[in-house]
Amino acid sequence: MIRTKHITVNKPGNGEPVDQMKKIMVMSQLVSRLGLAAKMGMQYGTDRDLYEALGYKTKLTYRDYLVQYLRQDIAKAIIKRPASASWSGDLRIIENEVDTGSPIELAWEELERKLNLKNRLMRADRLSGIGEYGILLLGLDDVKTREQWRIPVKKGERKLMYVKPFGQGSAAISLYEGHADSYRYGQPVIYDITLTDTNSSTSSLIQVHHSRVIHIVDDQLESEVVGSPRLEAVFNRLMDLEKLVGGSAEMFWRGARPGYSGNITEGFNFTDTEKEDLKDQIDEYEHNLRRILIAEGLDLKALAQQVADPKGHVDVQIQMISAVTGIPKRILMGSERGELASSQDRHEWLTYAQTRREEFVEPCLLHPFVDRCIEYGVLPTPKNDYKIQWRDLWAPSEKERVEIGRSRAESLGRYATTPFAEGVIPPEAFVKYFLGLDQDQIDNISKIIVEQQGEEQRLIGQIPPEPEE
Repeated sequence: MIRTKHITVNKPGNGEPVDQMKKIMVMSQLVSRLGLAAKMGMQYGTDRDLYEALGYKTKLTYRDYLVQYLRQDIAKAIIKRPASASWSGDLRIIENEVDTGSPIELAWEELERKLNLKNRLMRADRLSGIGEYGILLLGLDDVKTREQWRIPVKKGERKLMYVKPFGQGSAAISLYEGHADSYRYGQPVIYDITLTDTNSSTSSLIQVHHSRVIHIVDDQLESEVVGSPRLEAVFNRLMDLEKLVGGSAEMFWRGARPGYSGNITEGFNFTDTEKEDLKDQIDEYEHNLRRILIAEGLDLKALAQQVADPKGHVDVQIQMISAVTGIPKRILMGSERGELASSQDRHEWLTYAQTRREEFVEPCLLHPFVDRCIEYGVLPTPKNDYKIQWRDLWAPSEKERVEIGRSRAESLGRYATTPFAEGVIPPEAFVKYFLGLDQDQIDNISKIIVEQQGEEQRLIGQIPPEPEE
């Protein structure tokens, strides 16, 4: 169920209207946005409407973005791949990088295991990018009835029963803070959240207080409440891709198998029965029920095929989308594995994912969620500041580790069999600067060598065995 976003400029307390000036300001902003949309694509004053000529929409809604995400491959990649890369690997909350196992670390691990937090947070990330915002609903144990969703969270130590991500279409803002002296001035107070029962395909509406919601916004400009949908800037390009890809398929369907033109042989006259028979044969041929035509008195000639390669045109659209979204072209097209992706593409993609973690995922989603859990007693208050610990994006994969090991083994073999190599480069310098091992790795290798030598000496009886306990 898609709910239309609406704005209520009322005081959160008694519902009395704010002064007329504020209403005028809100209406002015709405009119300004509508006026901007109406001017999109206009050239030569108003003589040419480029958007209308090309079939582009001037006013986009949440439903437009959602349909694109659900039905178009590249649109889904734009939303899903950055989120998947940002949330890849293990996620931990740490209070002390030296001594692990603090109360908040253990509590987070238990909460993550119980509620599958990372998966739900990643879904909230995707939903917030489809529309202007997304939310994460906190299912706390102080709610017993539907009406209690509307009141602020009760003070005390609370228990988090579940979390549910919602997109803009299922979480409309019905009330904004109208007090200019409030630190939440202009921010949501009440959300109208639509809950859908998948078993019965029915939906119900609950009104939820902002203290029970984590509000997630990406790509903000002036507003603290809404941002730009991730598909907005590339929506026209996505429409062009639909035309190109869908049109090329239709072109191939119609043009790959040639049509035919027929000339009646001079002096030949078709009877009505022959005309009907020829028509039946052509219909059967067109629908792949017949592969041979018997047409006496008719000279058939195949028409030239009209099939063009759309690759160049599609490539232009993909390049434009890649430039706007920051997703490398190879990653966007799904060729990030194997030899198809260059090291530069990989480095750019990992840098993009790391930057996204630092500038959006942590400050806009993770920290607000963890802070709220600490505030409500779901997680214990840490003695020191906590940190978010991610899996290292630049850590080599299993395949890369095998390739690195093979290269090092080959280099070591050449070094060991080259005469006078140790005189030119000492072994420790070779393994450190040429094989790229750090000091801890070198020390561990030296320890293993000493242990192996001691074991060999014991086996040949040079030193007595260690006494048994």
